[in-house]
Amino acid sequence: MSTGVIFDIKEFAIYDGPGIRQTVFLKGCPLRCSWCHNPEGLDPSPEVLVNRKTGISRVYGEVLSAAELAGRILKNADYYSSCGGGVTFSGGEPLMQPAFLSETIPLLHDIHIAIETSGFSDPGTFRDIVHMADLVIMDLKMTDSSKHAKYTGQDNGCILANLEYLCRCSTPFIIRIPVIPGVNDDIENFTRTAELLKGAKALERVELLPFHKTAGAKYDLYGFKYEPMFDVDREAEYHTGIFTKYGIRSVIL
Repeated sequence: MSTGVIFDIKEFAIYDGPGIRQTVFLKGCPLRCSWCHNPEGLDPSPEVLVNRKTGISRVYGEVLSAAELAGRILKNADYYSSCGGGVTFSGGEPLMQPAFLSETIPLLHDIHIAIETSGFSDPGTFRDIVHMADLVIMDLKMTDSSKHAKYTGQDNGCILANLEYLCRCSTPFIIRIPVIPGVNDDIENFTRTAELLKGAKALERVELLPFHKTAGAKYDLYGFKYEPMFDVDREAEYHTGIFTKYGIRSVIL
């Protein structure tokens, strides 16, 4: 049986899919987004981080088998299901641990499964996991390849290819855009995004996630370098009318 590494399980989550949910954060991410607010989730291995204010050390990252993780989720699964919820696998990037996910999900009988992913994955893995989920929440940073590489450290070729597949398949999905001032809040990016999404029958909505200045708080606390590469004091633009024009529902979270 496969093992995986998680760094948190959030109870009573209300923004990670329908109803009230458990959100499992899997450790490790291939992207290095300039605005990431979970630096403890980037490294795929367990790590010891020391709080600079208190001097207290904490291990971020717990190794579990699929059965062990499923057991924890199932303890309160009936309650979450009664609230119209379920479980959401997030990160980090959950698709960095495909074998672990593929073994865990079938153990969660009759539970609504959501996957929150950047879409940065090989197509085979992406398609396999999409078809195991009841809902996909895809974080789409931006459509421009060079800007994506500049601000996340990776080209977005595989992301756009996986998005195209998601738009063709029948799995319900939400597109979540972290709106970063001066980076991806321009009319061109929102228009190109709407063009890619138009006609996707399983698309439920686009969620626009505001950038919060507190995103860098953990960096200083644990000794990471925070180099946002953009003006954190600038107000973002949302351009929701663009999505309306294309017949796409959008909300600001």
